Amino acid sequence: QVQLVESGGGLVQTGGSLRISCTASARTWRNTAMAWFRQAPGKEREFVALTSWSGENTLYADSMKGRFTISDDNAKNTVYLQMSSLRPEDTAVYYCASGTSLSRAPTAFTCWGQGTQVTVAT
Repeated sequence: QVQLVESGGGLVQTGGSLRISCTASARTWRNTAMAWFRQAPGKEREFVALTSWSGENTLYADSMKGRFTISDDNAKNTVYLQMSSLRPEDTAVYYCASGTSLSRAPTAFTCWGQGTQVTVAT
C-alpha cells in the first residue's frame, strides 16, 4: 500500500500564494495518476487537478485553471500544487490521491493522504 503524505498547508491572505506537497512512499503502477482534491466544511470533495508521473497528462478543474499549477518531481516521488491568486472560497482541506486512471472522480482513486488545511483570510 502506497502511503501519501501532504505538507505545506497554512494560512494565507487573499491574493496570496501557497505551495503544497504530496510525497508518495513509492511509485508503482498503482499510482500512475496523482491528483489533488479539496473539501470545504459542509461540502463534497471537489476535484482540483491531476497529473501523470510522466507529466504528459495534466487536468484542472475549470475554476482553478490559470491559478493553480500541478507539477511533480520524479526523483523525490513528490507532487506539488502551486496555488496563486487565492480566494477565501479556496479555503478547504486539500487531499492528495493516487490511482491508475486520469479521472476527476474521487472514486477512481484508491489511495489518499491525510489532508492539509489551507485557509485563505479575507
